[in-house]
This record gives sequence, C-alpha cells and structure tokens, in this order.
Amino acid sequence: MAMGSLLVLSVNLVASASDAAKPDAAAPDKSSTLSRADVTRTIADSRHIVSPNGVEELIKVPIGGIDQWLSIRGKDRRNPILLVLHGGPASPSMPSDYTYQSPWEDYFTVVQWDQRGAGKTYAANTEAQMAQGMTIEGMTDDAAQVVQYLRQHYGKQKIFVLGHSWGTVLGTRLTQQHPDWFYAYIGVGQVVNVRRNEEMGYDFALRSAKASGDTEAIRELQAIGPYPGTKALTLQRLGVRSKWEMKFGGLTYGRENYHYVSEAEQISPDYSEKDLDAIDKGSMFTIQHLMQPLLAVDFDNVTRFDCPVILFVGKHDETTSHELAEQWFDKIQAPSKHLVVFADSAHMVMEEQPGRFLMHLVTDALPLAQKAGDTAPAEIARDR
Repeated sequence: MAMGSLLVLSVNLVASASDAAKPDAAAPDKSSTLSRADVTRTIADSRHIVSPNGVEELIKVPIGGIDQWLSIRGKDRRNPILLVLHGGPASPSMPSDYTYQSPWEDYFTVVQWDQRGAGKTYAANTEAQMAQGMTIEGMTDDAAQVVQYLRQHYGKQKIFVLGHSWGTVLGTRLTQQHPDWFYAYIGVGQVVNVRRNEEMGYDFALRSAKASGDTEAIRELQAIGPYPGTKALTLQRLGVRSKWEMKFGGLTYGRENYHYVSEAEQISPDYSEKDLDAIDKGSMFTIQHLMQPLLAVDFDNVTRFDCPVILFVGKHDETTSHELAEQWFDKIQAPSKHLVVFADSAHMVMEEQPGRFLMHLVTDALPLAQKAGDTAPAEIARDR
C-alpha cells in the first residue's frame, strides 16, 4: 500500500477467528479441526511446482549488507522474470500472494521480495542492522541489487518490474536510473504526488461520510482538517484519514476493511508465526524512518522513461489517487506506454480482479519479452 494506508496492517491484522457457537448447535468435532500446520501444508502442496524446468525457491540473499528474503516461483525458467515491489512501506505481498499468483507462474518467473524492514527480512535482521539503509535512496539501491542478482543468477539481460503503491516509488526511481535492465515498468496504484494524494484521499473520505450521513466519520475527519495542511502529519492524523478512506471503499472497492487479505496472510505457506509477528513490528519501524521522506515524493515532472511503461489503475482507487495516476500517464514520454483502468477495483487490483489482471499481464506486458525470445515455447493447438 501507499503511505496513506500503512496503518491498515497495524489496525487490521487479526488472528484466525471461528464462528460463534449457537445455543442449539452441536459441539464441533475437534478431531476434524485442522491446525495451521495442516492448512499451510495443504496450500503448499497444491501450489508445488513439479515441471522439470520450473523454479520454486524461498531464499535469503545478501543485499545491502543484510539478509533479504526472496520467493522465486515459475513453471519454466525460460520465461521472463517479473519482480514485484510490494507496497506499504513494509506491507509484504509474499504472505498473501498464494491467493492470486499461481496462474502468473505459467507465463513468468515471479519474484516476491520482502524489502528492508518488511516481513521475513525484518525478522532476519536487527533494527540496528537495517537502519542505515532505511531511506528511499538506500531502498532503491537494495532494489537495484536484487535486479542484478536475478539477471546474473538466471542469465537474463532484462526483466519486468512491477511496483505496487509504495513499490511504485522504488520502481519509478529504479527504471529512471537503469532503463536498460527492464522490458517494462508496470505501475499498479501509482504514487505521483504524496501530499496532493493525501489531500484527495481525505476529501474523498469526508465527501463520502457526508453523503452517507456517518456522523462519527464526519466528526473524526473534520477534527484533523485541514488535511494534510501545515500541521505535522502524525500517525494519529494519518490513521484517521486511512481508516475512513478504507471504510468507504477507497482501498478495496465494495469492502470496508482489509480482513480478506490480512486473514489470508495468517495461513501463508511461506510465513512462520514469527514472520507474521514481524509484519506489524516492521511497519512501525519503517514508518519512523520513511514517513517524512515520503511526504516529499513528487513525480509530477518525472515523465520521461527510456523503457516501456504500463499503468494498471483501479477506477475507484483513493489510496493512491486514480485521477493523479491517469493525469500523470498522459504526460509520460516513453518508447511505448499503455494504461489499463480496472472498472471494479480500487487499490488492491490483483486481489480484486485477478483474472483481468493476469489477462493484461499476458496481453500487454508479455509480448515485450516475446520480441526478444525470452519466453518458453507457446502451446500447440490442433483441431481433432
């Protein structure tokens, strides 16, 4: 997620819940209850990659002077690499990627990276070890080292990079610095101008609160206005904006909360309970270092790219304003550019419309690698 929704994880990470017992209901058969280990083992087995030329690795790699974790999965090593830069900061997508990613692995070797301060990487290092590189510049350099590792280890001249929300900050900077490394930059929930984005998200939440007659939301939102204004953007003010923007569907279209993702994380086959505990801790550690630098992020005039650009925008995204992203796209100059607006999505596009997301990865991005011959052979169809 973008900065405006960092607290979503802190507020909404929940333990697995069971249905309340009804007075007239029979007691559940405890002998049939599955443990977390049973569930994660089942999920892991169902997505196990068995193709002879496939790859399925969950590894830590020395990046930026610390150990950083990568999940690398794909059905055929000849396919292009797709590196995912998760949002947040420090909101790893690795623990919930099993809910949507498996079909991607037919066409790409997909790399999920837990960034400095996030998830498994946070759990693998001390805060003192991570602190020195906890800047936008330092984390962009981490991303560059991850790309170099992937290019060298898998023998690829170029890869795709997909940034989601905060990940678009790293992705935009990275492709500006090293355009020759990438088939394309894919931005999802693109960050453009953070201060303007915060203002627009707040306006959406207050407008929605008034339209619905939600007096509690109106009272809390008006109490932090004008927003962001000239006052310090504290975690408390940020949390109020994020809480009500999410309530009115600006994070996920038609949903009031983030439970569908945070609860899926609880049964991730790639995360231990220690790793899950690290999500909240890493979020708080990271925001202490990055909140003020993020407020200064402004890509309004960063519009020249020397690699292709693809933007995936949720029509209802208020977490990172869809309006700002679409306006920015119009100004972009690149070898090629393509915009897809997902009609039934807000900010969490890959979870909200997974089929259409995959279709556009395959039809809009994959051909850029196919031109270079960096894909496995296509299926052969015969009429019978």
